[in-house]
Amino acid sequence: MSQISDPKIAFAYLRPACVLLTREPTVVNVETLKGQLKEVNDATLQQLQEYVLFPLRFVLKVPGAKKEQLVQSVTEAVSYVLENTCIHSWETLHDLFSELCLCLSSSADPGKPADTSEELKSAVLRCLDALLHAAYGDIVFKLFEPIMLPGLGAAVSLLLALGEKEKSRDIQTAALKCLQALTLQCDCTQEHVVPSSEERCSVGSAMASFLPGITMATARIITGDLRQGHAVTVRAIKVWSRTVELVMEDVQLQSTESYKTPSADLGRIGQLMVLRTPEWVKNTAGKLSVLLKKIISCTSAHQHWRVRLAMAELADHLLAKCSQSLTECVGSLLEALVGAINDVEPRVRERCEVALREVSQRNQRCSGSSGTQTFTDILSENLHSLATSLPRLMRTSDDQKKLFVLNVFLGYLKVLGPLVSVVLNSAAHLERICKALMQVLELDVMDVRIVEERSYAAAVETSTGSHDSYTAHTQRKHFLYFTDEKIFSVLMEICRTLGYYGNIYLLTDHLLDLYCQSSVYRKQAAMVLNETVRGAAGIAVADQSQGLETKVPVSIIEEYTSLNNWHLITVSEETDRDRQDHDAGSLQVILSSSTSASTIHQLNSNIWQLCIQLEGIACCAQALGHDFRPLLMTSLYPVLEKAGEETLLVSQAALSSMWDISKACGYASLKELINENSDYLLNDVSLNLQRLSQHPQAPRVLTVMLTHSDCSLLPLVGDIVQDVLTALDLSYERTAALFCSVLHALMKALGKISTVPPTECKDVEDAGSPDVKAELPSHLSITKDVMERCIHLLSDPSLRLRLKVLDVLELCVQVLSERENELLPMAHRCWPALLQRLTADDPLAVLRAFRVLCVLGETCGDFLRRRVSKEVLPKLSASLARQAPISAKAGPVYTHTLAYKLQLAVLQGLGSLCQRLDLAEADLDAVCEACLPYLSSRQPIRLQEACLSVFRHLIQVDPDTFWFTLNELHCPSSYIPHHPDLLPVQLNGMGRPRDEFSDNVFKLLKEEFGSETVNQPVS
Repeated sequence: MSQISDPKIAFAYLRPACVLLTREPTVVNVETLKGQLKEVNDATLQQLQEYVLFPLRFVLKVPGAKKEQLVQSVTEAVSYVLENTCIHSWETLHDLFSELCLCLSSSADPGKPADTSEELKSAVLRCLDALLHAAYGDIVFKLFEPIMLPGLGAAVSLLLALGEKEKSRDIQTAALKCLQALTLQCDCTQEHVVPSSEERCSVGSAMASFLPGITMATARIITGDLRQGHAVTVRAIKVWSRTVELVMEDVQLQSTESYKTPSADLGRIGQLMVLRTPEWVKNTAGKLSVLLKKIISCTSAHQHWRVRLAMAELADHLLAKCSQSLTECVGSLLEALVGAINDVEPRVRERCEVALREVSQRNQRCSGSSGTQTFTDILSENLHSLATSLPRLMRTSDDQKKLFVLNVFLGYLKVLGPLVSVVLNSAAHLERICKALMQVLELDVMDVRIVEERSYAAAVETSTGSHDSYTAHTQRKHFLYFTDEKIFSVLMEICRTLGYYGNIYLLTDHLLDLYCQSSVYRKQAAMVLNETVRGAAGIAVADQSQGLETKVPVSIIEEYTSLNNWHLITVSEETDRDRQDHDAGSLQVILSSSTSASTIHQLNSNIWQLCIQLEGIACCAQALGHDFRPLLMTSLYPVLEKAGEETLLVSQAALSSMWDISKACGYASLKELINENSDYLLNDVSLNLQRLSQHPQAPRVLTVMLTHSDCSLLPLVGDIVQDVLTALDLSYERTAALFCSVLHALMKALGKISTVPPTECKDVEDAGSPDVKAELPSHLSITKDVMERCIHLLSDPSLRLRLKVLDVLELCVQVLSERENELLPMAHRCWPALLQRLTADDPLAVLRAFRVLCVLGETCGDFLRRRVSKEVLPKLSASLARQAPISAKAGPVYTHTLAYKLQLAVLQGLGSLCQRLDLAEADLDAVCEACLPYLSSRQPIRLQEACLSVFRHLIQVDPDTFWFTLNELHCPSSYIPHHPDLLPVQLNGMGRPRDEFSDNVFKLLKEEFGSETVNQPVS
């Protein structure tokens, strides 16, 4: 339906409703008029504006109480008119403004909002907003004339009270939006009056009277309850920002208009006016600075990005318009921008970057080099101040606040950029920043698990693991003053940024001084130094890495691997290995305090120091890339030493460092890294083995090399293996445990040869001519020599050493199994000592010895049969029989005991051993009798499963006997003869009720004999 465009027709159409409303002010009449207004087009409505508004304003002016619904309906109708027309009359603007303010205020106390419905308040606020937007031309500026100050103040007070006290978020937001419109600072999409400089100055002078009230009230809203929602907070930030900008604008304050004495005709109203004198500006800036710091502290880490974006815009506006008047606030404003430059939200981050760039350019334009100097001075002073307070803030603040403070710190460095090197030339700044990082990064080294964890298994892992498999198990660092991983990431980025922009030589010298001066700062200094080196190379800072001279990494690595910083005590008690190291004369290498006197705190500290130094060597490799290869001659050997460390954390850190080094230097794997550098590594090992008292770690290096290399290394280590065996013969009391690790790794490497194609290991074996008896391959010759030593060491008093020797012996048997004529004489020689371990030793040793026996049984069946039958089986059978009733009654905790593990190992290996040795019937009967109790359902489930495996092997040896044995225990069915003359089959297990053995016996009969014996007549 088309709207009415003829003013005469529109007047005739609207007149009855207007007259009726004036006579009878009811909701129905208002709604009727409102409906008719929508049928008139805007141009026509503009001509009839005064006529239409009269009855609506008349309703509001009628004395006495009015129904809320009526007032709401009237304001909605007025809103429609104002939203579609313009106000040309000052009287209309003034009267409507006063009437709407009266609708909001309480009749009892005009300074406070009325206790009316939320719907009414919302409608009035919408109408007031429409009125301020509808004011046309210059008339709106009459609101800010001195004579209007009382009315304007009342309106401001009402809107602030609604914005602060109202429970409805929508009303809070609407009130604050009205306040923005009232100060001509509205940011909506509608067209707004653009004031001239004189008009803006008059508005600023008027609003100066209300600046304290507006800024304090909005500050309370901004720092209030988070439950009010981000929209209210954002709107309050905008009101605070735009009001301060309007009143404290530099351009206005430079004009004499800003502090012109008011006219004497104003009377008492003149007292409300504020003269913006330089003294007033200075005092006000100080008070605003206090409020600003409070606002920034509450919003800088706000969870909603729009609040953080609003704060960035606040800082940008005030720095652009009020930098001279708000000198005291410049530091805080820069802090707000800098703190958000690393924000997780891209829009906030980009806004801050643009703002800071403009600040820098503005300073350069205004004052040339002196402006840049001023800007740099402010930033550097803020940086120094923040560095001074950083340790306290990290101790007392929550994680969110800590993260913000560190982001501010990082932001300052990024904003300064290349000027960081200028700032760090100041000794005070360099000292303060470095000391702050030292205090913040203090590690918590009281975790006892760090000392307890050992790497026995780690040293013999194959080299098939990837870098990720090592780093995934690396222990996370624990710090005294924070737990959030994000905080640590920001701290590391700060260090990298210092390295990237700062003078790396200056930083390295200062940090190395701190590293050497005090053990308190040593770990932190190393951490900072590591990341600084990476930053200097542009790693994780710039898009493209930049070159780094080798002088810095060389000096760092030399310091890290020096005698006092590399060979540290890392174990809490004097183990065999450590005792051998001490006895070998290594006390001068290790810290002067003895292990027993070292506290857990000191041991953990040493462990973390070594880990961080290993990370540092990797960082140097990453920084130099392929240029690090020449440094491998001095740095790779120490890293391999620590890869063989007994402490798990250190060995993991060393392996991770090896992966980083190999990747940085262009090696595809640890194997390639070791093989390509094996010549000088083995040379060092050979020399150090000859001076074992001074270099007790040499065997560990060889262990790691063998573990992570392949058979191509074996021809090179032949002579060194002989050196190891000779050294073992000469001083086995002191070095046996250490050398056993080497021998274990060696045998693991030799064990791989049988799985490698001959072409890959052609240097290991050289076949002789057909006319001459072939020499024994070198790997078998080495194995025999190693096995010879194992025989002697099997009787050592140390249980730990005996266990290691049994592990080595098992590998020797596996390697020699390809030559039975070589294995049998050695097996004969080692049998007496092995028998002692099987029958008269600690359960742990029995467990390992039985494993060796099982491996021997696979290749030496006939050779072992009589020995096992006569000397081993009786003991094992008796042990199984003795433990069966105990394990049947035990609870779940029993499965963690050594006795259970021994039972399980014997049962798992006994069946295959009996089958391979082809034992006699009497021996099989003894085994069967010892194992039958383990078919009980009362036994732990894994013991039952192991027992089933024993019987499966026994059935393969003699099926008839064990079919009969099982049926005697429990027969699941009767057997019917095929002919009546044949006697019925009678078995003891027939007719027995279901008992604890029934399930396992039935399972064996069904699996091994199938349908021939279950529920079938006898054939």
